[in-house]
Formats: sequence, structure tokens, C-alpha cells
Amino acid sequence: MVKNIRKNDDDNDIVISGISGRFPESENIDELKENLYNHVDMVTEDDRRWPVGFYGLPGRNGKLKDLSKLDAQFFGIHGKQARNMDPQARILLELTYEAIVDAGVNPQTLRGTRTGVYIGSSTSEVEEALVEDVERANGYALTGCSRSMFSNRISFTFDFQGPSYTMDTACSSSFMALQQAILALKTNECDQAIVGGTNLCIRPVTSVQFHRLNMLSPEGKCQHLDNSANGYVRSESCSVIFLQRKSAAKRVYGTIVHIRTNTDGNKPEGITYPSWKAQMMVMRETVEESGIDPAEVRYVEAHGTGTPVGDPIETKAIAQVFCPDHRKQPLLIGSVKTNLGHAEPASGLNSLAKVLLTFQNKMIPANLHFQTPNTNIPELIDGRIKPVTENTPFEDGIVAVNSFGFGGVNVHMLLKPHAKELDPIKSSIVTDIPRLILVSGRTEDSVNYIFDFIEKNPDKVNPEFLSLLNDVAMTEENSGMNSRGFLIADKHPDGETTFPREIGRIPEKRPIWFVYSGMGSQWTSMAQGMMAIDIFRQSIEKSAKILKRFDIDLMNILLSNDEKVLDTIVAPFISIAAVQIALTDLLRALQIEPDGIVGHSVGELGCAYADGVFTHEQMLLSAYWRGRCVEMANLPRGLMAAVGLTWKEAKARCPSGVVPACHNSQDSVTISGVYDTTKKFVEQLKSENIFAREVKSCNIGFHCHFMEEIAPSLLEKLQEIITDPK
Repeated sequence: MVKNIRKNDDDNDIVISGISGRFPESENIDELKENLYNHVDMVTEDDRRWPVGFYGLPGRNGKLKDLSKLDAQFFGIHGKQARNMDPQARILLELTYEAIVDAGVNPQTLRGTRTGVYIGSSTSEVEEALVEDVERANGYALTGCSRSMFSNRISFTFDFQGPSYTMDTACSSSFMALQQAILALKTNECDQAIVGGTNLCIRPVTSVQFHRLNMLSPEGKCQHLDNSANGYVRSESCSVIFLQRKSAAKRVYGTIVHIRTNTDGNKPEGITYPSWKAQMMVMRETVEESGIDPAEVRYVEAHGTGTPVGDPIETKAIAQVFCPDHRKQPLLIGSVKTNLGHAEPASGLNSLAKVLLTFQNKMIPANLHFQTPNTNIPELIDGRIKPVTENTPFEDGIVAVNSFGFGGVNVHMLLKPHAKELDPIKSSIVTDIPRLILVSGRTEDSVNYIFDFIEKNPDKVNPEFLSLLNDVAMTEENSGMNSRGFLIADKHPDGETTFPREIGRIPEKRPIWFVYSGMGSQWTSMAQGMMAIDIFRQSIEKSAKILKRFDIDLMNILLSNDEKVLDTIVAPFISIAAVQIALTDLLRALQIEPDGIVGHSVGELGCAYADGVFTHEQMLLSAYWRGRCVEMANLPRGLMAAVGLTWKEAKARCPSGVVPACHNSQDSVTISGVYDTTKKFVEQLKSENIFAREVKSCNIGFHCHFMEEIAPSLLEKLQEIITDPK
């Protein structure tokens, strides 16, 4: 009896957390999704690789849109090397970055980690072309086209220090790479893994060989399970997935249930002839070791090449394992090769991409080119197996995926969708609180591309996506992502939503300053908009608890719309202090540390808190007693105002009893003094068309000689509060 490996340790489950790819007529996963669900035949007839009909080859095949581009500087590749690299190696670098970012992981955080790299690939037709002429050979083709470099260059570029190698088992290469990656994660050889598969049809010679072996469909169609099936159609693709343990993943596309491999061994029909017994055995062992009921499998993504020999053999093996007598519904079966062709070593990951889209969209994409059931497949005729000929709802259950090599290496995998569902109530990015969205990019256009997508598709973007985006936006200065931008999703009271944005290019690191304002920066319900943020709210609640001993209801002061709550002298001081503490706590939680701190008036207390000189309680009590000592003193009525004068002009013009208190900028000064005199001076400046505005200071003239009276009592209280001055 095969050992049952099913366990309840969900945290150690291996999950697919990121995916990226280039497919025929599909530049990315989103384009692939649109093409699959819209029944687009991605196999085309054109001369992008060689003239149609060349050497009698079928005119149709699957091709990537563009092989010409590489940002060599971003990946640290010299120009000479870039010009002598197989496009597969170039694209794999790009896709590795994209898959990691898709998982919400900043690639820089993986440098120096035990990240494994496992690539499935069979040929480098570019290398063959580059070394044909011995006189032109310069050595760069070795490091640019060697299939070992497909994996090793990824490890080098991203500084991954786990296992790194390229697998070649023909058409099952990418799934064999996946099996090895999963095994390495289970045996703790690596902590996360990159798995890729790649295939390009650059030169006709390989196609000619398959054609002369009678493997290719003359019509250039993969007619899986159809009575007209007469061969497969060659295709290109490059794709990469990122594997993590569930406990470390921020995003989950699907969970690996189990994966196994075996080989046909010796067969009288020849090495390329498939063995239904070997295929059945690898499926059965995978199911038994997983401890699942075969009837739990809702859908099988078949290897499904559309060959007269391969389809009946694979379907027989599938039915033997997944169609037990107690199955109540026909087993659904499909093959992505009908949509985009057979990408040979990369085909397994193509099948996986289709399954992950099925999980994500709860819909199995339809097969193409099925008209009449293959009469050589009894399981199809008797209804035990049903091809997916139209987009079909998928609610839940386990999916099986086959990938077979023409040399006899078989790989079978079981996987299941992620159980967590998004809460639709919490899925909108537009709320009463303006949302800040940060993006970094290689160019301004790339940042704008993401901002445009968010602005045009607010219903498709959820807070979880933005959280992942925010994590990868925080890049180091040497990351090459020198274009930085922010966008604010702001819902106005009238219901209109705006998305103001700003983008800049950062040549070097800019200093971050925390600036703490003084009296006059308070307003009614000043904390209301931030209370939905847990860290901010918890800090405010802590402040409220501290002040409760003085019979002060801080929550009412900070959340009330009644302007009278700020009429006392103490209220503005404690309001400003509590909000400054909470904002500092929030910024620290976001790992934003200042290069400098500056504050004015009561804001100097905020500086002390940010610098670690004051504790939360010390700052709040210092602010309280500063206001309370003023309240208890018998001070004359005062007034403060901001005026548009230089410091020199203010000193010259201020009447007796009024002084320049704060030098704000070159032509802005805050004045303070006796109420009536200051009021009269403000009106005089206004009559001269000079800016003058009263500051809310509770009829106290701060920062002038009036404050000398409270110094002894305030010092006494501060000495009680600050027992260990720093």
C-alpha cells in the first residue's frame, strides 16, 4: 500500500504565489485570459519565423509577439552579451522579476536567500545559429545561450543561492522542473523557488524533423479528442511561477496537493510510443499518496496533444484512475494545446496557467477544434469523460494536470484552489478616507501605466492588490526603479472620485523630515478621518486613557464637530500632541524613519517623542501641563497673528506690547502680544494690503514676555513627569 502523505499542517503547504508569462499572441497572463475565454485561436499562419509552406511545413504555428527587446542595463548585462543571448534567457529574466512582483514580494528582499531556480528547456536554436560560422564565434554564445545559463543567470542576476539547474525531459521538462522544486522545498533545500519553462521555434530545422516523423498536424490544429485528430501544432511560450510555503505567501493562486513522476521504461513499440500503464501508474500513485478520493477531482487538464496515438492512450489512463464507479458526473477534460498549440518543454506550465486562471475566474476555458468524438476513445463515447467545449463554471474541487515527454518521462500533479474569498464590502479602494497608492517604475511611462489601470478600473483593483503593490514599491536607490509616483483615490462629499497623481525621477536618495506643527494647527474632529487605521486609533485610545485621570474626554475633543470643545487652553495642546504621537506611531509602523526632525512651539514636544527622548505618556503630560499652567496663571488677554512681513520689518513696525514671536520664512512672521494692540495692528496691515491672519491661540499671547510668569510652575510639573531627562 502506498503511504498516505496528506497532513493538516497547512502552513507548510506549497503554494503558487506569483505567475508571469509570454504566450502566442499574448504578452502576459491577462491577455492569455482574454484570449482563452473569448475562444481566440492563438495559433496563426504568417511568416514571422520562416516563409509559409517552407520545406512543406504546416503553415500554422504559435508564436510570441516580440523577441527583440531587453533592458540589459536593468539586469546588469553587457551589450556584447545581450547581443549574443538566446531570447529565451532574456525573457526568463524578465518573467522571473514579474512573477516575484506578482507575488507581492520585492525582488531585492530575496538577494542572498536560499531561492531555488528550476527551468525546463530542450533546445537553443539561437546558439546553433551563432556558432555555425567559426570565424564569427566570440565566446559570448556560450554564456548567452547555454541552457544551463537559463537557470544559472537568473540565480546570478538576482543573487539567489539555492539550487539552480535546467531540466530537459522533452515535453515534460517544465513540469519535471516543478516536481524538483517542490521536492527541494519539502526537503528544505530551498526556502522559495522559481520554476520556468521556455520554448521558441526560431529556425525550421526542428520543425522539419517533427514533420518527417509524422507528428505534426497538416492543418496546424491540435484537435484533442476529436475524430479528425491528426497530430499536434508546434508553439512558443515562456512562463515562470513563484513557489512559496503558505506561511510566507502574501498571495495564493493555488495549492499543490501532490506531484509525482515516473518513466515508461522499455516498450516494444519504440521510445516515443506512450505507455498507458505508466501514465495510469503515475496518476494512481499521486492520488493514493495524497489520500484523496479520485471522485474529488473535478477536472483534468490533459497533456492532450491531439495525436491519433496519444489521445486514446492518455484518456484510457485517466479513466482508469479518475472514473470510479461511484463518480456521479462525467469527468471534465481539456487541453490548452487546442488554444495555443504545443510548446513542448514549456507546455506543462501552459497547462498550469490555464488551471490557475480557472481557479481565479471560477470558469474553465473552452477547448477549440472539437466537433466529433474520437471513435477510438470508448471512455469518451460512453460518457464517462466529457470534453470542455464551452466556458464551464468551476466551483470547487481538485484539478489534475498531466505532462508527458516523448521519451517516456511522465509527470502528474494535483492542485486545489485557495479557499479564501475576498470580502466584497472591503474590496473597494474608494472609501471615505483618501487612499495613498505608491508605485515605483523603471520609467515614468511604467508608473503612469499602473496609475491609468487603477484609475480606469477601480472595480477591478482591491485593497489586497494595493497592499502587494505597496510592498514592491519600496525599492532601494540601486534598484533601477528611479521613477517614483503617488496617486490618491479621493472620494468627495458629492460622491465624485478623483485620482490626483504626481511622478518624479529620483537621481539620489532624498532626506525624509518629520515636521511637527505648533498651536493653530488644530481643528474640530481632527482625528476622525484616521481612526479607521488600527495603529493610529490604538495610539489615540492610549492617549485618552492617560488623560482620563484629569476628567478629560480626549475622544470627544478629537472626534466632535462642536467647535466649542477646543475653546479651552488645554484642549488644543493635548489634541495636537495626541495626533502627533499617533501619526509618528503610524509612520514608524510603515517603516518610515526620518533623516531629520524639526518642530515649532508645542511641536517641539513631538520632536522629543520622535527622537526617543519622551515616552508617549511624558509627551502627552508635558503638553497637558503646558496648557494647564497657562490656564492657572492670571495672564493678560493676548492675541497671535501670522503677517506677511520680513523679520526686520516686523521688529521695526510692531507697536509697543506686540513682538515678533516666530520667524516662519523670509516674508512670514508670527506676532504676539496684548490683544487690543495686536488686533489693531492686524487691521492696519490688512488696510495696507499686507497679509495678516489671526491664529487660534485661546486669547493667549504665546512666545512673548507673558510666558515668563508660568515658567516656575511648568518647570515643577515637568520635573515630576520627566524623571530621567535625556
